[in-house]
Amino acid sequence: MNDSDFWSTIALLNWDRVGDDAAVVEPVVKHLAKLANEEIFQFEEFMARKLHLLDTEAHARNAGEYAYDDSEEFFSVDAFLYARCVVVANGSAFFEAVLADPSNFPQDMEFEALLYLAQQAFELKNNSQWDYVAPTNYETFQNADGWR
Repeated sequence: MNDSDFWSTIALLNWDRVGDDAAVVEPVVKHLAKLANEEIFQFEEFMARKLHLLDTEAHARNAGEYAYDDSEEFFSVDAFLYARCVVVANGSAFFEAVLADPSNFPQDMEFEALLYLAQQAFELKNNSQWDYVAPTNYETFQNADGWR
């Protein structure tokens, strides 16, 4: 799997089924399930790195109603992760635009289902439980350079 393969796979998301996340991700899960396990793991790592790159204070400040700020106001680390998933799910061009300019970050949107693509594909293919952990941590506040 390379970057082009990753984005081609993301492009398989079925946005005609908006509102039914399982249906939106189904073509990607089926596609990944046909690949070797190593490629499924590589897909997971590509996704983790992209989510990690978006884990910055500048992006969090542009996340919408509950955006990060310096006050004691509510900021959901999970909601920010799921919002970063929206960026990746919308493809390479959108990802690059948002990465380059955090003001392009989508407002008040989430797509948590992206996080489970590789896991679902692996479990479908192997009929066994997913136990892979990507070396890149995509959880909020894990990109130390992005939160200086």
